[in-house]
Amino acid sequence: MTRGRLTGTAGLRRQRGSVLVIVLWICLGLVTLTLYFARAVDSELQAAANRVGEIEARQAVAGAMRYAAYVLNNYAIDGVVPNSGIVPDPTQDYYSAALPVGAGTGAPQFWFIGRDRNNPPTIQPVFGLVDECSKLNLNTATAMMLEALPMINMTADLASAIVSWRTRQTQSGGGAANNLYSTLDPARLNKGAPFESTDELRLVYGATLDVLLGEDTNRNGALDPNEDDGDQSPPHDNQDGLLQPGMLEYVTAFSSQPATTVSGSQRTNVTTLTAVNTTAQRTFRQLMTGKGLGAGAAATYVRNIVNSGRAPTSVADFMVTSRMTAADFALIHTSLTAATGTGGQGLVNVNTASEAVLACIPGIGPTNAPNLVAYRQANPAALTSFAWLPNVLSAALIRRAGPYITDQSYRFSADIAAVGRNGRGYCREKVVFDTSAGIPRIIYRQDLSSYGWALGPQIRQSLKTVRSN
Repeated sequence: MTRGRLTGTAGLRRQRGSVLVIVLWICLGLVTLTLYFARAVDSELQAAANRVGEIEARQAVAGAMRYAAYVLNNYAIDGVVPNSGIVPDPTQDYYSAALPVGAGTGAPQFWFIGRDRNNPPTIQPVFGLVDECSKLNLNTATAMMLEALPMINMTADLASAIVSWRTRQTQSGGGAANNLYSTLDPARLNKGAPFESTDELRLVYGATLDVLLGEDTNRNGALDPNEDDGDQSPPHDNQDGLLQPGMLEYVTAFSSQPATTVSGSQRTNVTTLTAVNTTAQRTFRQLMTGKGLGAGAAATYVRNIVNSGRAPTSVADFMVTSRMTAADFALIHTSLTAATGTGGQGLVNVNTASEAVLACIPGIGPTNAPNLVAYRQANPAALTSFAWLPNVLSAALIRRAGPYITDQSYRFSADIAAVGRNGRGYCREKVVFDTSAGIPRIIYRQDLSSYGWALGPQIRQSLKTVRSN
């Protein structure tokens, strides 16, 4: 009997032990499920927060567009390029970095990614609106000007292919080009019409991504860490501490000069001013006196051009041939043109173009481009027109450069990068505004978010710090 009771007790203990193990396994399973669902909920919360951040960033971009339109409407008047700042400064027309959208700590912010027109790129982005007239226009630049761009992989064949792409071809004349494009994958035709955007270059034979982007794969005009580490991470770079941009840094398809003034009146064409055209002589004298010049000075300026024995070929030629003073020329320069029809296409603004772009212009070239940039830096108050050019270039060189240059800008791009609240979410869009009709209007819009982070390592770190706090 004792042995039976012992045996029964041992069996009961074993049964209770099995139940305990089962209960422990069930508890472990429940804990695992709880942790799994908690992690899933947390992931969903993080994803939702990131999604909200993206929506906030896109709304910040929309706010930035309205702000850019406001700036251009109030400060880009009659071809003037607004000045920007990144800190409160009464001498600046607008702010361009870390502008909050909404109230409170950690509000969404946006930046206008710009360019320094007087200095080469650095490791930190530059902020501000970009003057599209500071670049070469793909639809008007000659093959020689394109070939002069400072790119290691720029060739005469590529420059010729770009000109061929935009040039209308006859059935017979375009055959060779079309045969070439038909062998590509995907096959296509040589367009034979103007470029509609710079990204259209990707369709041109020989314009690879290496050619278009260079080392600047995120298109922000700054040397990011991955663009200066050799072959450790894309892109391939020479690790020399300098940014080697591609063609997209120097070209545009949007620069244009209107045929009318802001008030809507037709601009006066300088090429009509000849010795035999007395009507044009009278028109120019009236234009000058109407702008505040004395009748004697107006008559002298017109006589200087008439006595030269030829009509001016450009506004710059008009300026040097008339021998106008800088102050007098600044009064009338926005009323002048040398173009017919709808206005001048593709003129480069010598007040805002970089040294690399200026070096491509006939009459300026790589020899004189640094001198122009140095003069601009030393005399910022003189940049109300290009009447300062005679202080740097001879009259003959100004006349040679004249058909390619201007001192006014009517199209600007806003490369907007934005983050949502507390640094969550990221969006980047490029918008091109046309101000020739007075009220800015958007003529082009492109999403650049896929090119990756474009605000540099310092801003990334500061946003991480704000988020962790």
